[in-house]
Amino acid sequence: MGDVVSTHLDEGRRQHIAEKTGKVLGEFCRFYKEQYGVALFNSVRYEIEGNGGPQAQLLHRKVPLEDHVIYSGNLFQYIEENKKWRNRFCVVPHNYGLVLYENKLAYERDLPPRVLVNSAGYKILTSVDQYLELVNSSLPGVTPKSGHSPILKCPTDFPLILWHPYARHYYFCVMTGKEQEKWRAVFQDCVRHCNNGISEDSKVEAPAFTDAVRMYRQSKEQYGTWDMLCGNETQVLSNLVMEELLPELRTTIGPRLKGKAQERQRTWIQISDAIYRMVYEQTKAQYDAAMAKCEQERPQMESTIRTDMDQIITSKEHLASKIRAFVLPKAEVCVRNHVQPYISSILEALMTPTSQGFAEVREVFFKEVTDMNMNIVNEGGLEKLVEYMEKLSHLAFHPVKMQSCYEKMDQLKLEGLQQRFDVSSTSVFKQRAQIHMRQQMDDAVYTFETLLHQELGKLQGKDDLCKSIQRILERVLKKYDYDSSTVRKKFFREALLQITIPFLLKKLAPTCKGELAKFQELIFEDFASFILVENTYEEVVLQSVMKDIMQAVKEAAVQRKHNLYRDSMVMHNSDPNLHLLGEGIPIDWGEEYSGQPEAEPAADKRRRAKQVVSVIQDDEGVLPYEVGAEALLQPSSPEPQEPEEPDPGAPPSSPDGVEGIREALAKESLGDGVAAEERLTNGTDATQESGATEEVAVVAGSVPGDAPPQGPSSEGDGVHRATPASPAPGAEVPSGAGVQHAAPASPMPASPVPRADVPSGASVQHATSASPKPRADVPSEARVPHATPASPAPGAETPSPSPSAGTACRQPSDKETGEEVAAPGGERSPPQPAGTMESGEAVQTEF
Repeated sequence: MGDVVSTHLDEGRRQHIAEKTGKVLGEFCRFYKEQYGVALFNSVRYEIEGNGGPQAQLLHRKVPLEDHVIYSGNLFQYIEENKKWRNRFCVVPHNYGLVLYENKLAYERDLPPRVLVNSAGYKILTSVDQYLELVNSSLPGVTPKSGHSPILKCPTDFPLILWHPYARHYYFCVMTGKEQEKWRAVFQDCVRHCNNGISEDSKVEAPAFTDAVRMYRQSKEQYGTWDMLCGNETQVLSNLVMEELLPELRTTIGPRLKGKAQERQRTWIQISDAIYRMVYEQTKAQYDAAMAKCEQERPQMESTIRTDMDQIITSKEHLASKIRAFVLPKAEVCVRNHVQPYISSILEALMTPTSQGFAEVREVFFKEVTDMNMNIVNEGGLEKLVEYMEKLSHLAFHPVKMQSCYEKMDQLKLEGLQQRFDVSSTSVFKQRAQIHMRQQMDDAVYTFETLLHQELGKLQGKDDLCKSIQRILERVLKKYDYDSSTVRKKFFREALLQITIPFLLKKLAPTCKGELAKFQELIFEDFASFILVENTYEEVVLQSVMKDIMQAVKEAAVQRKHNLYRDSMVMHNSDPNLHLLGEGIPIDWGEEYSGQPEAEPAADKRRRAKQVVSVIQDDEGVLPYEVGAEALLQPSSPEPQEPEEPDPGAPPSSPDGVEGIREALAKESLGDGVAAEERLTNGTDATQESGATEEVAVVAGSVPGDAPPQGPSSEGDGVHRATPASPAPGAEVPSGAGVQHAAPASPMPASPVPRADVPSGASVQHATSASPKPRADVPSEARVPHATPASPAPGAETPSPSPSAGTACRQPSDKETGEEVAAPGGERSPPQPAGTMESGEAVQTEF
């Protein structure tokens, strides 16, 4: 922590922050303990009674991207400690953690990464003006005068800025607009994934946590959606504390900041980040202790629930009947006057962009399979099928190809309804729908893979293969139409409840909430841990509006609006044994059919591994600012001082700052044959002269794509399986924002929380891990000299491609090369967090 930050966060203020954090967490833990018992009861009851909902037709893959890398490439990062721009080699592993290395050779030689970032809660900005607007609003009354240099200068016109309301910011830039769009798609995929950091596999802890957060905020008169309910539990709680703590500290610290406006803004960002770290550490310790206590009591509670299930249900129904008699008449009037007239408008606003997005998913899937089929006609052979199927299997996780689907949700606007129902932002619903799209795409692809894999042994010749692919495609599209209708209807119901229930609770609070205490005496003391008056009251309010919501969605389905199916429609299962076959195990096409030898050095396996998105830069030669092999230092060795004059034995330095990069770009455009190599010193090593700390932050990202832009070298070829993962789940440092998670068993439906693989972390450790078997190199894109037919409407006949339908072979445009240079020191396993965070010369972990 810098001297300036330490000055403003003296011992007294640190003590105040700790006390305030402890108070907020103490209140939250009380709510959590109450909700834990309710969630446990609901979970056991659900387990006993089962689920009568419609069965999905598509198969579900358990671990879609295990041992895969989504993307790797180069971009420039601004280093705040020495105010210079440095080239960085970025790897995005399967868990969507953004991992930044000194350069590509540092990655290949198993050197520790510079930065790991968990991007939960971040916003991706592509304009310095957007960033300055947010920075200016973060510290009221401090705005730089016109003509003064802004807080950030970008050397190109294509910045990528990761902004967070509490944690530190990250600044990147690339050379072209096309490159910027691809990186933006990658980063957005990372944020989308990391925002959903609460595992939905947990049927007790997750609903208890999200309900406890909601109850806590409602106790503070804060209803409606919350943009900062994102990331893992510790990150969400840290955001909850910062929401209360930061305005108070801004009022006391802000006026005492000195210097020019830009310096005061920069100092405030550093102070906010330092406070966030302090809060995160305390939050993690206190929340873990509360979790451990609940887990200790769980066996006894579960035993009581199973023994007295009937009595608990009877007692709860009796309480509900009394509350219903008191609340329901008032709630129905409120619904009739303030909610019912707007349900159809809200539903239409949700249906149009969501259904367009799911239709685009169908179209992209159809196009990819049809292109593959046409190219098999042209090229022929099982070998080509294997290449294309390896690419198709990761289609749902290709941020560039999926971008056209995700963009449809950008049209979502609730207009006047948003203010009426106290919806702070539509981002909660956008991201939830986009996650559903990705899941449906992967389910469709995996079902197609499984069915085709079954057929391969029975096929004879290319013609049979093409006909079989077309037949399977039609079957999968029918299943997709059914499942997407079911998923969308559920999403619409949940979204309508998320919008209307908080509004109703706020409206009814003055007349109903104060009277709820009298119902407490109706609950037997032995069952008080599993039945709560507040939860039962909310269930009654939900029932008052649920009928209208269900009716609105049903009418939309009856009218076949947006290709929704009626609830009464049951799809005939033409593949009765399909779900028995699909145990969620991914099919490794390259390993099964490529015929490669089994034995291969571990380092070569890692280097030859594929990634979902190919490199941005297609040139194979030495690119500007690429570090030569001789320039690499050992992780523990100090970085050299910047030479005053050129040293023939030292590696060329990468350009520093705006002017240096622009000058290098000018030389490159003039055909200068000497490629500048990046100097390793970057201002973030702990042993550096400037005293800047080595960063091991926590980010998340995804990867861009296919076209070759110019600029920082993007040789993302081959980096894949042994990629460092984002820090492991118990990490010490946060960042979170943006998506609402829903508790499955809770009466208050909030959007469900998908699995999140990117936890927070601290310092980096290395261990040896087993490397997957080698896979054949596969071109990541292919082009066909024919127009792809549009996918048929649901139920329409799909024409089969004839063997003569094309003559030219499809040419790959995305590179996925596998260099054969072995990395010394063996394989690298993912960096693991150590769990500490220190200032000064020590390793600094960030979220």
